[in-house]
Amino acid sequence: MVRKIISYLIWTVLAVIFVTFAVANRHLVTVSFDPFDSSDPSISATLPLFAVIIVALALGVIAGGSMTWFRQRHWRRAARQHEADAREAKSQLASLRAGAAPPIPRSTALAGRG
Repeated sequence: MVRKIISYLIWTVLAVIFVTFAVANRHLVTVSFDPFDSSDPSISATLPLFAVIIVALALGVIAGGSMTWFRQRHWRRAARQHEADAREAKSQLASLRAGAAPPIPRSTALAGRG
């Protein structure tokens, strides 16, 4: 319950910061995608500054997450292999236990000694 309250509090604070940032940076800027002619670009977009910054941040997070995911593929593959090995070992153990003689209950073993 406390974790959920803290989560809501953090998201509320982030939302307030986001809205404040958007209101403070709402003037328009022109983003040019033409590296050869910056005075009269053939490909450009006029957007609010907060949109440009937020899109750039989102693209950075996506790029960083993708690179991390690709670099960790070795560990994910090893984890899948170890999990498969563990399942196989458990099934072999179960089959060996099923084929073994049933264990003698302790009370019966002690009664025969007397």
